[in-house]
Order: sequence, then structure tokens, then C-alpha cells
Amino acid sequence: MKTLSFGSVLSLLYVAMACTTSAQAEQITFVSQGGVYQEAQTKAILDPAAKLLGITIKQDSVPDAWPMVKAQGETGKPVWDVIDTPPSNCIRGGREGLIEPLDLAKMPNVKGMPEAYRTPYSVAYEFYSSVLGYNTKSLKKVPQSWADFWNVKDFPGTRALRNDPMGTLEAALISDGVPRDKLYPLDVDRAYKRLAQIKPDIAVWWSSGGQSAQLLNDGEVDMLMIWNGRVGAVKKDNADVDFTYNDGILQNTQLCILKNAPNLAQAVKFVDTAVSPELQADLPKYIDYGPGNPAAFATGKLSAERGKELPSSPENAAKQALMSEEWWSSAEGIAAKDRWLKFVQ
Repeated sequence: MKTLSFGSVLSLLYVAMACTTSAQAEQITFVSQGGVYQEAQTKAILDPAAKLLGITIKQDSVPDAWPMVKAQGETGKPVWDVIDTPPSNCIRGGREGLIEPLDLAKMPNVKGMPEAYRTPYSVAYEFYSSVLGYNTKSLKKVPQSWADFWNVKDFPGTRALRNDPMGTLEAALISDGVPRDKLYPLDVDRAYKRLAQIKPDIAVWWSSGGQSAQLLNDGEVDMLMIWNGRVGAVKKDNADVDFTYNDGILQNTQLCILKNAPNLAQAVKFVDTAVSPELQADLPKYIDYGPGNPAAFATGKLSAERGKELPSSPENAAKQALMSEEWWSSAEGIAAKDRWLKFVQ
């Protein structure tokens, strides 16, 4: 029987410890918003990315990641690596030293995306839209633009808008003739003046996606601003419901990496892989959200028919205004938000 010297045993222990440490390092903690959305991205993106990279992806979920980002940042030793969150959180976090800047030299997929689809700290992950939904049965004439929505004389009917300035101010300005590609910086005074004109005709200021869908499905309102995923779900079961992407407000959630992330190298690789065209093209198989990377539509994995249903397809994106979360994160944007509560009251 061959025996090992003490030195040999010690060397083997060091090797085992190094392997264990390496194995532990090959992981990231990914945080999203839970529900059917996180289930869909797990199937389409997270599980395939983990397999491609040979890492373990631990998941967490929270409706609003910002308080935890702030709390973890203050410790200097965050436990999360990557978050899927509204761009404003990434921008704010970047400015406060809580989010890593994008290293485009190590992110070819990110670098290849349109500049408008990323910030210095984050990149578009999936798209959704605030659109104009309506009831074809109760309306003699269906609206096809925000100008129609504001035209209560020619398009009579009950209306609802979201109880939030983001998207609502953009719709007001578009209805008043501001070109979709000339919205920013928003003329806030003009937007609130335009909203004041329609305010007497707004039956409900909705505050959740479920509420907006219920309003339309039950016929409580004839037309409203609503998220495309919500109205799409209602449309499948209610033949009287429809919507248009014309004048939609195209929005997205983005991926960003926490400053001092415990698994920074793996996080960088994951973000770039998560926005690769091939994985992005799989997301619409499981949910009515559009790929963050427009190159997904050129992979051949999405049919033309399916593309027409998605907010970020080239055809539909061209009909909409891309929300500027950078503007909403600015001092002017914050001031515009502060005016909202007084306005709706």
C-alpha cells in the first residue's frame, strides 16, 4: 500500500480547498420581480445562461429593489450580483456609487445594441408598452391615437388613465401634437395643462395593472391607458377588447450589476449572455414581453406573426415613443413627479 508524506497530504488539501473555492465562485445571485415574469425568464434566459456559462444562478425576487440596493451598498459587501429593475434604479445607483459602470469591452452583445437601449450602468432586458386599449362593442368609433383619446366630442365614452406621471405626461404631449421623437426634455407645464383639459372626463385613475385589466374587461371604461401585457391577456378571453401600439410609450426593465458584487466577473459574463439575440428571442415563448435586444428579431426564432404582437418589434417600436428614464431621473423629472399628487387630488 502506497503511503503519502505529510507534505503530500498538505498539498492535496490545498488543491481541494482551491477547487472548492473556485466552485463556490462560479455562481451569481440574480434578482427580479417575481411572479409569472420571473418564471418566464427562468425558462427562456436564466437556465440556458447558467448552462452556457457553467455557473449556478441563485434567484431572489423583490417588487422594488432600490431599498435593498441602497442598504447593501452601504455595507460595501453586497450579497446580490445582478438585478432586473427599472432603468431609473440603475441610473440612480450608478450616480451614487452603488452600481457598476458597464464594461463594454467585455460585453460584445451589449455593445452591439442601440445606444438608446442602454445607460452607462445598465442595458435593456425586456420591453413592455403603455398603450391605448378600448372596447370595440361599446364604442361607435374606436380611438387610434392619444389625440383621439383627448377628443371627447368625436370619441365619446368613459376613460381611465394611470395614476402616475410617467407615461401619462408623454401621452398628454403626444395628444397635443408633440412628435414622438421630440418629447424630451418634457414640456412639463404644457403636459399638465393638457391633462387638466381631460381630467373631468377621467372616470378612474388606476393604480395597478390588475385594476386596469378589470376596468376594461368588465366594461367599466370604454378606453384607457394600459400595459400591453395586461390588455393582451384580456383580449384573449374578451373578443370586444382591442388595443393599438400607435402612440404607445415603450418602456423596459434593465440589467445592472451591484458595485463590489461578490461575483463580478461572472456577473459581467451573465449580463452579456442574457441579452444575446438567441436567448432574448426565447422570452416571448413564455410571456408577452418584447426582447430587449432588437437583434432577436433577426434570429429566425420569432415568426412574423408573433413579432406583430410584441412591443419591441421594429414595426411596433417605430409607432411608439421610447421613454427616457434618464430624463425622469433628472432634477426636472423628479420635480415633474412631485407635481403629480397635487394634480390628481
